[in-house]
Amino acid sequence: MADHDIKLFAGNGNPQLAAAIAAYLNMPLGKLKLTTFADGEKYVMFEESVRGTDAYIIQPTCPPVDNNLVELLLCLDALRRASPWRITAIIPYYGYARQEKKDKPREPIAAKLVADLITSAGANRVMCMDLHAEPIAGFFNLPVDHLTAINLLSDYFAAKKLKDIVVVSPDEGRVKKTRKVVSALNAPLAVGYKHHPGHQVTEVTHLAGDVKDRVPIIVEDMITSGGSMIEAVDALLAQGCRPQIHIACTHGIFAGKAVERLTSRPEIAEIVTTDTVPLPPEKQHPKIKCLSVASLFGEAIHRANNDLSITSLFD
Repeated sequence: MADHDIKLFAGNGNPQLAAAIAAYLNMPLGKLKLTTFADGEKYVMFEESVRGTDAYIIQPTCPPVDNNLVELLLCLDALRRASPWRITAIIPYYGYARQEKKDKPREPIAAKLVADLITSAGANRVMCMDLHAEPIAGFFNLPVDHLTAINLLSDYFAAKKLKDIVVVSPDEGRVKKTRKVVSALNAPLAVGYKHHPGHQVTEVTHLAGDVKDRVPIIVEDMITSGGSMIEAVDALLAQGCRPQIHIACTHGIFAGKAVERLTSRPEIAEIVTTDTVPLPPEKQHPKIKCLSVASLFGEAIHRANNDLSITSLFD
């Protein structure tokens, strides 16, 4: 038995996922007042006691990124001042993760700055999923439970029993995670190599691996504008793959016209994502399949509260 009761709260970032996590844990979400002043400032107030509890606030920093981040920081500060036993920030999608290093002079390391802000605001622990770069977990001077949706995505494609597949990592940085899908599906691996000639511009220069007459499954951590994915699709088609391309990602941001760009391509058979980021009605499409990570987060919360292994969830 746990020594401290769980209190689970949700910000405005992804209320549907928060409700699903609460349902998995068979408990209600706590009462949290979230409003906005006339000038746009956020107001937060927890409307029930959290003293001595194991408190969790679910808030991805997905678009609108700055609004959701500030709301998370205010929630953490309010909790810290209300004397819970422990505060855990559950951040299914971690914004500003692309800026995890300095590529050019006079650039910030935004992922580290955000980690410092979350720590200073009052978090004792962080739980997140498929960070854009794994070293970001080390930016926090507190425990980080880094969950992954790789097994969830692998199981989905294993159940489809596709023939003659090849698993594709769109860049060399994703190879380590992609190999887990390769192992689960017992399929060959292909790797794309890309560079960024300009800000928010991506080019795939070449592809390593045999994709000819095969059905590709591209595995990525996030899709934002869809530009990198279109580049990968064109590179695969140029190498003779079948025009039946499957795309899998953990975080479906789908900014701007990304959904239109991707779903209008007949060679793209489907796009599989998860609900770490909300998928509003205007971005839903028959080609897009959304898997829920609620049970992963729910089980991780249960195990954290009972001092059980979370890593074994992904063995």
